[in-house]
Amino acid sequence: MAYLPSRMFSHLKYTQYVKLFGNYRSIHSKNGLVLGVYSEGGGKVAFTKAAERFNEETKGKLQEDLSVAGPTLGKGKSRIFYNLTSEFPVVSVVGLGNENACYNEEEQLHEDKEAVRVAAGVGAQQLLTIGVTDIFVEDLGDPQAAAEGAGLGVWKYQGFRNKAKQKPLANLELYCGDKEKWSKGLKVAEAQNLARQLMDTPANHMTPTLFAKNAVDVLTPLGVDVCVRDKAWAEELKMGSFLSVAKGSNEPPVFLEISYSGGDREEKPTVLIGKGVTFDSGGISIKSASAMDEMRADMGGAACVVGAIYGAASLKMPLNVVGLIPLCENMPSGGANKPGDVVTAMNGKTIQIDNTDAEGRLILADALCYSEKFQGQFIIDIATLTGAIRIALGNACTGAYTTSTARWKQLEEAGSVTGDRFWRMPLWKYFSSQVTDFPAADVNNVSKLKMAGSCTAAAFLKEFAPKVDWMHLDIAGVMGPAPCDGVPYLVKGMTGRPTRALIHLLALQC
Repeated sequence: MAYLPSRMFSHLKYTQYVKLFGNYRSIHSKNGLVLGVYSEGGGKVAFTKAAERFNEETKGKLQEDLSVAGPTLGKGKSRIFYNLTSEFPVVSVVGLGNENACYNEEEQLHEDKEAVRVAAGVGAQQLLTIGVTDIFVEDLGDPQAAAEGAGLGVWKYQGFRNKAKQKPLANLELYCGDKEKWSKGLKVAEAQNLARQLMDTPANHMTPTLFAKNAVDVLTPLGVDVCVRDKAWAEELKMGSFLSVAKGSNEPPVFLEISYSGGDREEKPTVLIGKGVTFDSGGISIKSASAMDEMRADMGGAACVVGAIYGAASLKMPLNVVGLIPLCENMPSGGANKPGDVVTAMNGKTIQIDNTDAEGRLILADALCYSEKFQGQFIIDIATLTGAIRIALGNACTGAYTTSTARWKQLEEAGSVTGDRFWRMPLWKYFSSQVTDFPAADVNNVSKLKMAGSCTAAAFLKEFAPKVDWMHLDIAGVMGPAPCDGVPYLVKGMTGRPTRALIHLLALQC
């Protein structure tokens, strides 16, 4: 039902209301339209070009109804109007904020693009909520951002909901604007929704083996090569750190090696490494039962790697990408790691495991060692690694650690454009000494410090990273579940962040 202030509704009889706004029960499954307006201050709004054209087609009826409903329409706020035209019986008008919004250096954000995503997402969500499934969205000044917001906004995980109770799916179409950019935006949104799907699937339906099958099913039709390695292969390569985590579970470990070859054969690849713990109980150092179900998404890094490569292949990016994903469960069986155990990684370094819940860095250590085989120009690992990053940054952004300032600048740009921001964290020797200064082993998987947990985890990974441009992204704060503050186009469930930023970062490598 269209929003009306209570003081206004009290002055309208129902028959007047229906005449003005239409009967919402009659518009299910018909075309809906999302239009935008800018705030001009003083309660005034200005139409986008598409909205102005639509207003002219209705002979000013849109403007009239908006005035009756109340002209103030802030950024991300919407109102629904009915029966303005026969082609679009229902229209959602959404606020875009200031028309002159642009890059905000202090916020490290292109606020104009993010306002478009929010508006498109909110508008499409509202239409879908009242049963409109054929949704047309104007470009709102940025067709790619509009497609991203709408595509993300109407998606939700319903994997095991009774089909009779599942919410309808939306068919999104561009009302006016650049169709090529709109199509690109939908593909990028689809890539992030793939990551969300993988992350939100219950752990008993997303084991290492099933994750691998999903990756094969979605990537191979795009011409991406997916090689599924087994436990024996990992044993042959002496991946003692990775296998030590896997041995606590009855589910066999899997190591995925994904290759997308869109560039020249001689071109060195960008290597993406994703943490693939398909369920993390904490092992012997068991987690609290509260919200442990969210640990189905502890393979969020792996999901983002699959999503990013899916996006690169869908967009036919002219570059080479290798994806490496160690997959296992972290469970507290009689065969599990015990606090104090010492294991040996693929590069020969010994690791003392003082906390079995710091398992992500153990499986990534061997993946980083293995990545040296590909002689990548740039290596990025992505992991839901530490609760410490949530404490430091909340769900506002991803913590980023890198050995290259030039790569950081690229990442910062990718975050500002996509709305999935990053904050650079330190990789100082101070933190390295906290994980290497132990008498019994080369490295400890937890530091002597009782603080700076994300920084010392990154310092641990640096001990295994090849000596090329390397970046570690700690995504534990942004993994979800949604809603995330300030991101209304991501509703409920896991977020799939920062898949879109990774796709943009890959594009900068072309």
